Amino acid sequence: MLAILPILLFLPANLLASTGAIPEGPTLFGIPVEFILFAMVLMGVAVLHNNTLQVALTGLVTIIFFKLVFTGFKHGSGLEGLALHFQHEWVILTNLLCLLMGFALLSNHFEKSNVPELLPRFLPSGWMGGFMLLGLIFVLSSFLDNIAAALIGGSIATIVFRGRVHIGYLAGIVAASNAGGSGSVVGDTTTTMMWIAGVAPQEVFHAYVAALTALVISGIPAALMQHKHSPIYANTSEEIHVDGARVAIVAFILIMAIIVNVTINVKFNEISDSFPFIGVAVWAALLLTAPVRKPDWSLMPETFKGSLFLLSLVVCASLMPVEKLPLASWQTSFGLGFVSSVFDNIPLTALAIKQGGYDWGMLAYSVGYGGSMIWFGSSAGVALSNNFPEAKSVVNWLRYGWHVTVAYIIGFMVMLAVVGWHPTADRYHTDIGGSQTATQSK
Repeated sequence: MLAILPILLFLPANLLASTGAIPEGPTLFGIPVEFILFAMVLMGVAVLHNNTLQVALTGLVTIIFFKLVFTGFKHGSGLEGLALHFQHEWVILTNLLCLLMGFALLSNHFEKSNVPELLPRFLPSGWMGGFMLLGLIFVLSSFLDNIAAALIGGSIATIVFRGRVHIGYLAGIVAASNAGGSGSVVGDTTTTMMWIAGVAPQEVFHAYVAALTALVISGIPAALMQHKHSPIYANTSEEIHVDGARVAIVAFILIMAIIVNVTINVKFNEISDSFPFIGVAVWAALLLTAPVRKPDWSLMPETFKGSLFLLSLVVCASLMPVEKLPLASWQTSFGLGFVSSVFDNIPLTALAIKQGGYDWGMLAYSVGYGGSMIWFGSSAGVALSNNFPEAKSVVNWLRYGWHVTVAYIIGFMVMLAVVGWHPTADRYHTDIGGSQTATQSK
């Protein structure tokens, strides 16, 4: 944010004061320019994947400058409007930063517990072993961050397939991790964002109707490709000792986060958006357990850079004129899945949360699993591809990972047929009518 201050010094004085009236922003072909700038940022992230943080921060400064000059902000114009905007957003942003960095340490605890190294011993031979590994990734992602689940799955796959992992199977790993996280508020950054915004955990759980369907539809072809490419192999000769203390720490951190979130949202809902309770709870649990097993603090600098990148995109999304988006509906949710394959799902989720009126389970599946269709469509795909550079090919990902797109469509339609479209309230939208919010509480 410091980068924008020198620019502000040269703005006309009338731009730095709130006038109370926010002008209608310019459009291009009927599309607000903010959305076009945001799309350019996301395209830059997709193309310049080695400089994503610089692209995101440059895009954020550009969008803020544009709104200072031309449109103002939701709560006012000029610097006062910008300050009021961040006053309304700071709790969500702080919670998200704490959770992203805290879950990185949590995931590291889990990896060092040696449980991931023990898991291959329970895999059967043949293609069923590969499919069961995808199932394990699905389960891991339901309580670990989907990025961590994908990386753990990739590490296990490297071991059991002797370093020869098929691109179609890599797509299956990303899909399984995103599917497993879609129905759990602690399994994916997008669902965690919904949770922070006041969406009850049970309101995203029915995403598993689609996610489990997609796991089968995508997992079987992926496992068959991998078996043909390199059959499964598990070394059972080495003795492995599970670190029970680290497993207990992982459980304690997750339980603390769930208890605090439920307590605040059920008993003290009126103060739930005044302080980052969930993020602080996770860090309190980490610090309390540090004497038992010291967290790997060396992860923090790189994790902070990744978190800053995601937060920049979330802030960009919060600055969009969401009242001009298509109305929330199952058709919109379905389309967002395909958009998520090329644009990161975190800012898309931030836009949806601002708009309100969604069936959150359906949206969680769409933006979560939909991002698996292309390698850079989700954070899990980007992270896994860093370890498997051969996956950084859109052509090969679509060629061998075709099963992910088929699974997305079938899974979505199964959920629509079985569960239906049921939009529910969140902290910021309390009166839900039809497919959109009738009243916004804040």
